[in-house]
Amino acid sequence: MRTDLAGENSGTVPVREGYGFDEAALAAWMDAHVEGFAGPLRVEQFKGGQSNPTYRLATPSRNYVLRRKPPGHLLPGAHAVDREARVQMALGAAGFAVPRIHALCTDEAVIGTWFYVMDMVEGRIFWDATFPDVSREDRPAYFDAMNATMASLHAVDPIAAGLSEFGKPGSYFARQIGRWTKQYQADELAGRNADMDALVAALPSLIPDGDETAIIHGDCRCDNMIFHPTEPRVLAVLDWELSTLGNPLADFAYHALMYRMDPQIVPGLAGADLSALNIPSEAAYVADYCVRTGRADIPNYEFYIAFNLFRLAAIFHGIKGRVLRGNAANAQASRRAESFPTLAQMARESLEGLR
Repeated sequence: MRTDLAGENSGTVPVREGYGFDEAALAAWMDAHVEGFAGPLRVEQFKGGQSNPTYRLATPSRNYVLRRKPPGHLLPGAHAVDREARVQMALGAAGFAVPRIHALCTDEAVIGTWFYVMDMVEGRIFWDATFPDVSREDRPAYFDAMNATMASLHAVDPIAAGLSEFGKPGSYFARQIGRWTKQYQADELAGRNADMDALVAALPSLIPDGDETAIIHGDCRCDNMIFHPTEPRVLAVLDWELSTLGNPLADFAYHALMYRMDPQIVPGLAGADLSALNIPSEAAYVADYCVRTGRADIPNYEFYIAFNLFRLAAIFHGIKGRVLRGNAANAQASRRAESFPTLAQMARESLEGLR
């Protein structure tokens, strides 16, 4: 059974209770900071978006998107919309597919939290990784477009893009495992989990030798890409909250988790008949990325998978905490919270496979 993620996450709804703000103050700010803005302004909230609330800003001449920090108590370092805006501005200047960022606001007096405004890119978002609305003949081209997008991102030079200080080069896995361990253990309201505790103890000793550094997205799934309305072409990559400088192989392995993920958790291909759907196998998809990035193969690929399952479990643990605190940004966040133990178990099973 495939969850109707499209119905739950696509489109907009009236601004949900607790997520409203002074729309007149926003319009005045946009008049001063967004070139070409002309009201009146109508605000709706997108259904999707687990972490940072996202809004559609409609005007008579064009539409915009606003992403903000959620209201309420936030964990330190989380919901850094300023980093999201910065990386997209740099990547856009480098020719990578991102929406145009108009302005960032760090004055909480305007709508209560930091936010940024960007263009609304019109196109298709696929919430089902089987791409059911695409013909069997065309599906390989859509997967190839995603693969090419990942390779293109990892080819951007952080220094040339002005992002040399966007993260620390090297020791990516040690730092990430430490970060997510700290965030997991700090959220006492969400509680502890035996599988996560085992991962926290074991993962640091299994980090492979060697490292690479690139600009990485951190959450690049098919539902975080906007495709051309009729062509197998990625127009924009969305949701850069987890972006940093890091290991591109970890970033690609997270993207490739779609082959192993239950579609009831996030868009995934577990249980799908890839041959009947004419979707490339995981091995073929990995090989295509290797060709594009000049690699013979990806040693330690299974470690990258285990690491990403741990990281995703930690993210879902954070969603659980936000649900319990009452400041989760998405109406379906409760189901994500309920999936946390499953992800933790998958991560531990992958860890045991490595051993």
